[in-house]
Amino acid sequence: MKAQERRNHHAINPYWYEFSRVFVRLWAALMFRIRYFGVENVPREGSLLVVSNHQSHLDPPLIGAGIPRTMHYLARKSLFRFPGFAQLIRSYGAIALDLSNPLSGLKEALACLQSGEAVLIFPEGTRSPDGELHPFHKGFRMLAVRSQARILPTAIEGAFAAWPKWKKLPRPGRVAVRYGMPLTADEYLHLDEDAFLRLVEDRVRECLWELRNTAFPAGIPRPREQNVFS
Repeated sequence: MKAQERRNHHAINPYWYEFSRVFVRLWAALMFRIRYFGVENVPREGSLLVVSNHQSHLDPPLIGAGIPRTMHYLARKSLFRFPGFAQLIRSYGAIALDLSNPLSGLKEALACLQSGEAVLIFPEGTRSPDGELHPFHKGFRMLAVRSQARILPTAIEGAFAAWPKWKKLPRPGRVAVRYGMPLTADEYLHLDEDAFLRLVEDRVRECLWELRNTAFPAGIPRPREQNVFS
């Protein structure tokens, strides 16, 4: 597929996206007292792989709302089961990812990166069961190496308390997002898979640690664990 064809295939309406981004920022300010740190670290153009921890369903819109450019999202395939909702999230750049056979979704994400776009991924693979950062899965190194995109380590905190995976709806709370210093291709191209994962995971962990010591110095309330007998 030629670069121009890829750009047309993955195009996002910038006016619709920006309207929605502003709306989400306003809603998040009221609902979660959202705070953003390190926005100045976000490259405004060029291939960008945004790598974040994953605490709740809130993560894609809240992380995306702080980034001053359009961005695609890798989202699990089950979210595309309902046509109306699928059309909505596709309008925001969502890319379906089948966790049992991820090749098609990864190819689509790679095409976006090779067209100079931004893509958000959650290498933990699923939402955290306890709000902590869990080991990253292998596979996304291919996206970085083949596109030579800059990698933006990102962390979100407070989203787990606001909407843990066993709750049907979110509740008001405090959420913060931090964007770290981007990694360039020169910093990771020479690394093997394991070393690459350690480097990126450590950078995301640093962002999460900084959030917990700046935006949440006194800690945040943790939701009770789900009662399996209820």
